[in-house]
This record gives sequence, structure tokens and C-alpha cells, in this order.
Amino acid sequence: MLRFENIQLLWALALIPLMIVIFLLVRRWKRKALKALGDQKTVRMVIPEVSFSRPGIKFILYIIAFTAMIFAVANPQIGIKVEEGKKSGSDLMILLDVSNSMLAGDLSPSRLENAKRAISKMIDNMHNDRVGIIIFAGEAYVQLPITTDYSAAKLFLNNINTEIVPTQGTAIGAAIEMGMKSFSTVSGTTKAMVIMTDGENHEDDAVAAAKNANAKDVTIHVIGLGSPEGAPMPIYRNGNPVGFRKDESGQTVVSKLNEEMCKEIAAAGEGVYVRASNADSGLGIVLDQVNKMQKKTYDSKVFKSYEDRFQFFLIIALVLLLVEFFISNRKNIKLSAINLFEVRDI
Repeated sequence: MLRFENIQLLWALALIPLMIVIFLLVRRWKRKALKALGDQKTVRMVIPEVSFSRPGIKFILYIIAFTAMIFAVANPQIGIKVEEGKKSGSDLMILLDVSNSMLAGDLSPSRLENAKRAISKMIDNMHNDRVGIIIFAGEAYVQLPITTDYSAAKLFLNNINTEIVPTQGTAIGAAIEMGMKSFSTVSGTTKAMVIMTDGENHEDDAVAAAKNANAKDVTIHVIGLGSPEGAPMPIYRNGNPVGFRKDESGQTVVSKLNEEMCKEIAAAGEGVYVRASNADSGLGIVLDQVNKMQKKTYDSKVFKSYEDRFQFFLIIALVLLLVEFFISNRKNIKLSAINLFEVRDI
């Protein structure tokens, strides 16, 4: 297993495109300056010792060395010792609504972002439970298969937005069915679902799906996102709000929490219903309910010992910087003259 001890330092790789742009701009400026001096052949004869290709080679070596240095500082590690054992926990599948109505701002900064933050905090408080994520709008998709890798769960969570599902709507029933297919089929598994939705534009028979899931020993909890009074649905372009959605008559569309539907689904799944607020997402209550469930035992493999591998990247960086240092920006005039003399003799 490969991991980075200081993974946050990999953000420094974002400087590479900026460095490339700056280099190209400087190189373009130098070329314009040379053109202003006169004919290019004449200029090259006047300054024969100047190399026009070596700066590019030196820059490429420098960029590769910089990349290797960043990897070295981040310290890649390889797991070398695996500890096998048994753990007790539950399987929790989170069903997250990503329809456009989740952009409404009656929860700060939006229903969706509020839900993502709450899920992230809930994952931080999980221990041996396994977690999976399903996203849904008009259709349902598995965003993260059931896992104990909480770091991966938070990584996948950060990439969720309303554009990730192309079909709009709120197909809660389809999401529940997808969740049932995604659970582990191991006998004796303790399972629960948490549906986080505003319940608006409900399309299929979610109550029937919840009853079918509960008949198979799956408890379904529901977190209501939004308010009964509702809020306008913003429109974003390039990440910036540019207005609100309008209906055919030109009136601003207001998205409201369908609380009755959420309560019906929770009742059918024999779970709890909680309306989220800016102060409390309600996931703490749900997690308490999950912790009260009978835990199942499952096999677990965990890497307990890691070896550092930064040395390889550090050596590569130092060698490339050494090579880059000894490459001169100037040509070897004597060598060029000898080559020219040999060519003339031929």
C-alpha cells in the first residue's frame, strides 16, 4: 500500500503550470528583443556563443527536479506489515441528493455544501463502521463503494456537485434500490441507510422501496435539508451566482423542503427523521442510532508499518539539479569551430 506522509505538500505541484507559463513568456520576450536587433542570422553570427536551445533543456531538467523534490518532501511510504484481525461494526450507506434544488441557500452556504460538511464530520467520528456513498437526482449512481477507508470517503465526498448527475429529479426510490445492491451480501451484516434530501420533485415510490429495504433488515434514516418556507434556486456560471431560476411565467422558482415525504420514508424504513439546520445537521442523532445497532464482525487487513521512499525522489532531484548546473547557456566556441573546420574539409 502506498501513501504520502505529508500529502498536503503535493499542492505545491500546482506551481508547475505557473512556472511553465512564466518561462514561455520570458522566452517570448527575449525572442521579440532579438528580432528588434535585426536579421536573425546576422544576430546569431554576432553572438555565436549564445545557445538558444540550452535554456529550454535546463528548464525541463529543473521542472523534473522540482517535481521529484516535492514528492520527496511529501515522503511516499510503502506498507510492509499487514495486521489481520476482526472488527465489529455496521455498514452505513449515505444517499445524497444532488439535484439542482440542493443549491438553495436556506442552509448555509447551500443545502448540498451543508450536507457534505456534516457527512465529513460524521466520517471523522466513525471508527470500525464501513461507509459508502450514493448520489442521486433523476438517476442514482454509486460514488463510493462500501469501505473502511475514511480518507477515500472524504476525497470522493469533496468531488460531489450538482453537475455530477446529468438527469434532474429526485429519484429516492432508485437510490434506495441502488443502496441495497451495493451492500455486502455477507450473512449477518448490520445495515443502515441515511438519505439526505429536500424531498422535492419526488418521482418514484420511495416509501415502497423503504419498506422493501426494511423487510430485508435495513434501517433507513432521513435527514431533511432545507426549510418548509423554501429558498430561491440560484444559477451558477463558472462557479459564480448569476441569478435565480425562473418558471415559464417568469416567476422565481422557490424550492421547499417536502418534510411529509421525508417523514413517510423514515417511518417506512423504521428509522428516524431529523430536519437539518445551520446549527445541527442531525447526523449526530443518526450516528447514535447506528451505534446502538448490533454490530457485525468482519475480517480486516490494516497496514501497520511503513517504510519511507523519499530517498529515490531526492536522489533524482539532486542528480538533475547537478546536471542542470553544469549545462552552460553558452556554446563551446572551440568545439563549434573544430566541427565547422571538419565539415569544410569534407
